[in-house]
Amino acid sequence: MTKPEGLARGRLFTCFLFCLVALLTVLAMVRDAAAQGAAAVPAETMLTQGGLYLPADRPGYVIPSTTVDSDIALDIGGLVARARITQRFVNPTGRWVEGVYVFPLPENAAVDRLRMTVGERVVEGVIEEKAQAQRTYAAAAAAGQVASLVSQQRPNIFTTAVANIAPNGSVAVTIEYQQSLAFDGAAGTVSLRFPMVVLPRYIPGTAQSTAPTGTGWALDTDKVPDASRITPPVAAPGTGPVNPVRLSVTLDPGFPVASIESPYHGIEIDEQSGGRFAITLAEGEVWADRDFELVWRPAPGAAPTLGVFSETLADADYHLLLIMPPAGSEASEGAVRPPRELVLVVDTSGSMAGDSIVQAKQAVLDALGRLLPGDSFNVIQFNDRPHALFAAARPVSDQTLYKARNYVRGLVANNGTEMRAALTLALGGAETGGRLRQVVFITDGSVGNEAELFGVIEARLGDSRLFLVGIGSVPNSHFMRGAAEAGRGSFVHIGATQEVGEKMARLFARLERPALTGITVDWPDGVVGETYPRSLPDLYVGEPVLVAAGSQGAARIAGATGGIAWEREAPLTIARDAGGVAALWARSKIAELERERYRGADPQAIRDGILEVALAHRLVSDYTSLVAVDSVVARPPAAPLDTEAVAGNMPAGVTMS
Repeated sequence: MTKPEGLARGRLFTCFLFCLVALLTVLAMVRDAAAQGAAAVPAETMLTQGGLYLPADRPGYVIPSTTVDSDIALDIGGLVARARITQRFVNPTGRWVEGVYVFPLPENAAVDRLRMTVGERVVEGVIEEKAQAQRTYAAAAAAGQVASLVSQQRPNIFTTAVANIAPNGSVAVTIEYQQSLAFDGAAGTVSLRFPMVVLPRYIPGTAQSTAPTGTGWALDTDKVPDASRITPPVAAPGTGPVNPVRLSVTLDPGFPVASIESPYHGIEIDEQSGGRFAITLAEGEVWADRDFELVWRPAPGAAPTLGVFSETLADADYHLLLIMPPAGSEASEGAVRPPRELVLVVDTSGSMAGDSIVQAKQAVLDALGRLLPGDSFNVIQFNDRPHALFAAARPVSDQTLYKARNYVRGLVANNGTEMRAALTLALGGAETGGRLRQVVFITDGSVGNEAELFGVIEARLGDSRLFLVGIGSVPNSHFMRGAAEAGRGSFVHIGATQEVGEKMARLFARLERPALTGITVDWPDGVVGETYPRSLPDLYVGEPVLVAAGSQGAARIAGATGGIAWEREAPLTIARDAGGVAALWARSKIAELERERYRGADPQAIRDGILEVALAHRLVSDYTSLVAVDSVVARPPAAPLDTEAVAGNMPAGVTMS
């Protein structure tokens, strides 16, 4: 049964109310600053000029606020992408301002460069231990120098702070990162996903009595001690969209392509010589309110089955390996799908209101339609607390499926996102002999306590496999990838209702076919290689192996399916030179060290290990930041410096309720 409609609004709605309270606090600060030079303008200005405007004391007038517009340039070669993001901080007021902008990046981004442009001067950023970088930045800000600081809050959430932006002036900050791309063997496509806005997070726990450590709308809690650093303010309804984005892509796929498309944005494609493509947004400029995705499909017979991308740096060799397991009878001939227990978990919290809950319900209904006689199943929904349709998994029958479909059709989205209890319930089933237990978790991942949840999965997984379905225009990809890796499963994004049928069919086609298990990566005798991730997940037919390795020689990847041995050798002599592979290897090693945290490893050893890798490869991490300081003192000593948290858009399709 679903929860009664009359239940009180849950904690997520309280968080949104707190967001509005925080925004109103900013409004009050700006109104107080009006006497210091922040000129009010007629309200109709909002209709003709972009930007974020806040109410003024004078009726019919508004005050402009600091905004960020971005230029994104993506350079793709094979399965490696290099991104350059230029964020232009615009101060439309008469005050000296520090702008703080919390923004998303891909969860596997290796951020390794920062440049700051002040007028004609360009300042190159340096990597420092995070605490030292903060001290460097704070000292420059106090001295009146223009400075910028780029820090990581989550692998997919970063903060740029820019101090001493002149009245009616601007400062440009350029960030670069390296990223490996996803190859979906079942769909036969390669894709890139670029996030544009941070999804508002549900913050569990008890508020701490100390002052917040960030500029966000949420208070830091015992469960999420950095909540104020991952909850940027959201532009209030009626102010219009903010933070425009211009985006271009240079694509060199490395093979002939049959098609290129962007599911959620219009694009223009210019085919160039050498099999390259120049791609731009058809509208030229869009608001930062949903992820951009680019998908390209190899021409028939051109899909990669083996790929090696390499880089030599400081006398060390680094490689990115793609190995495609057999898609045909070599692995699956004669294999019979064992009966399974399928647990479908659907997020019905408030952040799923709107398009997301429609997509989630359709995904569950599609999954129910693929169950076979001999299977058993259960459906669990959760918001403030979980609720299971059945006390335990029930065999498939007309009666149980009828009850399940009615249950799913009645689901509504409200209240908070207490995901820990849902994971505990879903992963708590008893093992049944000869039955494959699969848990499919359908959510937008709108949580701030990811580390706690990864620990729950590591502790309770047992022989189950956990698969994530990311719902909505801006799913929390850090949670999706991390939960799938901890759960020895995989994840898929669904960004529009019309995608549900195709993507769920592909997911379940994988789940219904034999898995490649016990996967190992070996090197020739006498060769020492560091390969990440160390423990490769079970793979389903059509899924690729993508590993980052630091070694020489030929790598041998082996596994078994249905008792049949399978192996493939990747001679590194066929490697394609690709700058940035060393950074990808380092980012993979850092991710492996972060996973050790959820497994109870020594925190100091983890910190030391991440620091060593991040400083050596100039990467932003939990413990390192990039900082740039202009040598010129810009702000007069008597002029105050006001801090403004740059507001973002509410994600497309998300309802604030």
